[in-house]
Amino acid sequence: MKPVPKFRLHRFSAVELLIALALLFFFFPFVEEVKGGDLIVSLLLSLVLLSAVLAVSDRRSVLLTALVLAIPAIAGRWINDVRPDLVPPAVFLIAGLLLVAFVVVNLLRFVLRAPSVNVEVLCASISAYLMLGLMWTMAYWLVDQLTPGAFSFNTNAGKQSMNGFNAFYFSFITLSTVGYGDITPVSRIARWLAAMEAMTGLLYVAVLIARLVALYSIPKSDES
Repeated sequence: MKPVPKFRLHRFSAVELLIALALLFFFFPFVEEVKGGDLIVSLLLSLVLLSAVLAVSDRRSVLLTALVLAIPAIAGRWINDVRPDLVPPAVFLIAGLLLVAFVVVNLLRFVLRAPSVNVEVLCASISAYLMLGLMWTMAYWLVDQLTPGAFSFNTNAGKQSMNGFNAFYFSFITLSTVGYGDITPVSRIARWLAAMEAMTGLLYVAVLIARLVALYSIPKSDES
């Protein structure tokens, strides 16, 4: 009697995840203000989240956990777009935060356990960095929803809230430790999040470069 084969998924390439992230980042600032732009952003964000789920789901347990987190995040986002009175933004933001954090952990585990550097490892490394920025985007947006006035806007241009692109912009400016000063965290939790993101951005680059250099320096064994 033949043994029952174990369930194992084919890993969705991190290249596709990186492409989905690139599409979201490129179109986000241009489509948000146009008619129907929120739906386009929701479509691109859903594509990113689904690609992220497939990119890390190489085992049944990982797939089930990712799906449990992805369904309320994606469904909540779409319902909020169509009927904002039914689902507040906090619902899909919390679910999205948990999903993105889960994906980042699994991407980093894949990178740190990789035996050598290849295109897949490089794309997973870049995707994890971009997903970190997306995670803090949701965190700032959530804080602004729960505690209005947590951020101070030192400019009169654009919306005076952290909804959508403002949170995205502030997140990646903080992650790269640029800090233009046009948006300032005021509340204690907002300042704590900004400080944690800045430290994460610095440590990520330092640790990642060290790991990739170490992997590249390991001599490749001859294939048998």
